[in-house]
Amino acid sequence: MNLASLDLNLLVALQALLSEESVSRAAQRVGLSQPATSHALQRLRDIMGDPLLVRVGSRMELTPRALALRAPLADALAQVQGLFVADTFDPEVSQRRFSVMMPDHVLNLLVPPLRERIRTEAPGVRVDVAPWRGPGVMTADFARTIDLVIACTGSEFPGFHGQRLFSDTDAIAIRKDHPQRACIGQMEPFLTTPHVAVFGRGQREDPVDTWLRENGVERRVALVVPSYLQALHMVSCSDLVAVVPRRQIEVLGGVLSLDAVQPPLDPGSFEEIMFHPTRAQVDPGSIWLRKHVLAIGGRFG
Repeated sequence: MNLASLDLNLLVALQALLSEESVSRAAQRVGLSQPATSHALQRLRDIMGDPLLVRVGSRMELTPRALALRAPLADALAQVQGLFVADTFDPEVSQRRFSVMMPDHVLNLLVPPLRERIRTEAPGVRVDVAPWRGPGVMTADFARTIDLVIACTGSEFPGFHGQRLFSDTDAIAIRKDHPQRACIGQMEPFLTTPHVAVFGRGQREDPVDTWLRENGVERRVALVVPSYLQALHMVSCSDLVAVVPRRQIEVLGGVLSLDAVQPPLDPGSFEEIMFHPTRAQVDPGSIWLRKHVLAIGGRFG
């Protein structure tokens, strides 16, 4: 193909057609008339040698070739656009929207101080926290929507660069006036006192129970919840206890009247890692955000 003869506007129309899966909606998206968009679709069909959009009943569907074009086309247009956009970031006037994926126990540690920094330094910046769904959700399309990912040691995100944020360990969360408060760090009370377990998305067991079983013991689980925050709230209003990241207890313990107690078995430690897309390595906005997140993480050591 002679690239000199290719109209870049056709690629813009193609992206709209692939996204909307409708000629009329694509026309509205790019500001063209429906006949002009239909003409662009026909030209694209001739160039590609593929129908791209086909009618199935009352709606249009993408062909396999069209589906395969979505990701590379988005990348190509983003790179072309980047050629004409100045690579700057002024936090005082920026209206940029950052998307960050992190588990809830990290959110409670990082987001309040991060929000305070943004409020004073970049009042127009917005941070969207995406629900934690693990590495398995990191498709190419989803990865393009994420600016930062916070995950624990062992997580891998292809196309992302990792930096250590802080270390943590597990501890027993227990109500300050719990009848077992003085002895919960001993093996028998620890195993017999009813626990709240935390099953994250896609998990069939709390990793704490896997760890305990590997050490030849099993605790008494009386309740299962999907997040550490919910576990701590249950502990604060009952005689249940929970094994959760220690820093989570330290941050919320005062409000919820909880203590952190060392388990009878050494749980070891783990690290939280900050991942950013390699494509954003030199992006000024990404650098600004990473600088603040690393500074906050550095407080925890």
